[in-house]
Amino acid sequence: MLNARRAFSYFDKRDGDALEEVKINEFEKVDLKGGTIIAGFPSIGLVSTIAANYIIDSMGLKQIGDMSSPYFPTLSVVHDAEPLSPVRIYANEKTGKEKIIVFVSEFRPKPNLITPLANVIMDWAIEKSCRLIISPEGMVVEGEAEEGSVASAYAIASTLKAKEILIGANIPQFKNGIIAGVSGVLLNKGKRENFDVISILAEAHPNYPDARAAAAAIEVITKLLEIEIDVAPLYKEAERIEKQLQVLQKQARPVVSPSSQKKIIKTLFSFF
Repeated sequence: MLNARRAFSYFDKRDGDALEEVKINEFEKVDLKGGTIIAGFPSIGLVSTIAANYIIDSMGLKQIGDMSSPYFPTLSVVHDAEPLSPVRIYANEKTGKEKIIVFVSEFRPKPNLITPLANVIMDWAIEKSCRLIISPEGMVVEGEAEEGSVASAYAIASTLKAKEILIGANIPQFKNGIIAGVSGVLLNKGKRENFDVISILAEAHPNYPDARAAAAAIEVITKLLEIEIDVAPLYKEAERIEKQLQVLQKQARPVVSPSSQKKIIKTLFSFF
């Protein structure tokens, strides 16, 4: 059984409001110097969460800690008969390989938690001498994806050094728009702290888990970190979901309006 050995906390008190607290609980001491953090919090199409979980499984990362807060959902995520925190931290420490640290969650943070979450991740990254934070996100794409198509992915960097990494890897840069949530705060804090942060934006469908977009985001990550991860299973899963959607839409078309179809589909896939 894992025991938390230490906690890394961030506190934020504003205008007499209730104390907002987010903690990182480390289960074991791991040398993460020079490592890359991947922040996987739910976004459009669940791109971040799907990508983070896939990387954890593909690379065989082990849990080294979690995050806690009295403002997190009061639930336990059960996987393989093991209770888990809503926000977990996984990592590897294999010599000769890129050190990867993954923060993953299935819940979308409330607005008042986004800044504390991003701040504690950044402060922890600096304390651990990590070199880079990557935050994959979904970006709304209109219309239906063609079967077998590849989602487009872009990226934006917080520093000139990180921008040079994107240029060197031939990753298209996101030029104009808004990046919200944890990724947006990490980018801004990275710029202020002169810490390298890269946000990856993969075109995703907003109404269901988009495995195709998650695969596109992972492919960018593999280029940036020069590692190998087979995303073929994700593309197969995308095809399965898309075929299932086509059947559902065909069945619902005679009796349900297009707007209602979207609501039904979103409900059906809300448990992924």
